[in-house]
Amino acid sequence: MTALRPSVSVLLAAVGLAFAGGCSRDEASLHMPTAAEATAPVASASSSLADAVEAINPLSAKDEMSKAMEAFLGVRSFHADMTTSTPKGDMTMDMDFAAPDRFRMKTPMGTQYVIGDTMYMTMNGRTMKMALPKGQVTQYRDPAQLEANKATMTVEALGSDSIDGQRARKFLIRNTQPRPSESTIWISGEGYPLKMEIAGQGNENVRMVVRYSRFNDPAIRIDPPQ
Repeated sequence: MTALRPSVSVLLAAVGLAFAGGCSRDEASLHMPTAAEATAPVASASSSLADAVEAINPLSAKDEMSKAMEAFLGVRSFHADMTTSTPKGDMTMDMDFAAPDRFRMKTPMGTQYVIGDTMYMTMNGRTMKMALPKGQVTQYRDPAQLEANKATMTVEALGSDSIDGQRARKFLIRNTQPRPSESTIWISGEGYPLKMEIAGQGNENVRMVVRYSRFNDPAIRIDPPQ
């Protein structure tokens, strides 16, 4: 069971604060060797006009991202689909979150549930229970961690785009803490992340894509397996 812990950490980081520097390409290649590449988003027909309007937005790119990070930490629930691609193979995962600390992660190996500092893993009809290090889950949605990430990140606005028919603002984010990372994120008009990409550099050949949906959906309920 010990070997499962790193993958849980990486997954929670990726769907938690990865766009602020919570998950690195090294972690992705080491613990999640997989997934199919997502189709690049199609630009909106009204992008030129939208970009002209957004050009006079008084908020800086970093201000916009800070607001999106704060909004993300405040949601009551969401769904995320993650794919990771490396030369070693492909894998897809999906996850549901229910505040304050409940996660359900479906992987090819089985379904994992995290309730506070306890993880349940169901495989081949059997459910195993184990304790996680205290605070391992909550650190990824900790306001103090948010502030620390905001202090060291740089953000570049890349204009308007479209994700699954939704208009979005596109940003490139770089951070040096807790380790060097670079990601691209699309933010909806409501201020929530729609998509995040972490691409490998050099010889890493790793690409991680996370798509977010169902924000504040009351139908998302997570109970430990019986």
